[in-house]
Amino acid sequence: MPKKYGVKEKDLVVAHVVNLVLTGKLRSGDRLDRNEIAEQLGLSRVPVQEAVVQLEHDGIVSTRYHRGAFVERFDEGVIREHHEIYGALNAIPSARAAAAHRPEIVDELQARLTALHATVETRAFHDNTWRYRTAINDVYAGPRLQAAILGAQTLMPRTFWSAYLGSHDQLLPFYVAETAAITDGDADAARRACVDRAEVLGRIMLGELRRRRVLGPSEPSVAF
Repeated sequence: MPKKYGVKEKDLVVAHVVNLVLTGKLRSGDRLDRNEIAEQLGLSRVPVQEAVVQLEHDGIVSTRYHRGAFVERFDEGVIREHHEIYGALNAIPSARAAAAHRPEIVDELQARLTALHATVETRAFHDNTWRYRTAINDVYAGPRLQAAILGAQTLMPRTFWSAYLGSHDQLLPFYVAETAAITDGDADAARRACVDRAEVLGRIMLGELRRRRVLGPSEPSVAF
């Protein structure tokens, strides 16, 4: 695999493993073949091991002493929980932005929202949603919270969303609601917009994974 400059080798491995899970090439309980992954990506075992550590931290795999790394449970319940966490984490800086009500942040979010309204092409739309979130999180999320949000994004890679058509109309109303809440100084409404958006993201992902036959059409959610 050609080297992607500016991307850490560990992150390439993480993205590769997540893609294998989201395409059904790795299933719950499957063992990661670290040598095979290193060979496929043209990397040493070091970044592969670093990636396994991150994947375990993010709940994607688990390691067993002297046995290796295995894909953790991956079903409807896990996907819903993952998005619930993502929504709750993003709700914190969004509520802080509403409470602070800084005019320069409001102006930037209004500009980002205008770009979202004007962008229909899927990849560009999601690039703009990333910039919208960054405009809030860079100011109102500290290092620990930003790290947690980044970890929550592991199972929802940009490549997945860039390939999904129709997200503009489904997701835009939540950015409208969040921008209005921050503009009005309504922290509770800002929280709700983040939580509700994440719930829809989860439903979309579940629908896509069923369509791709990664999950069964009526696979039950297992209680934790």
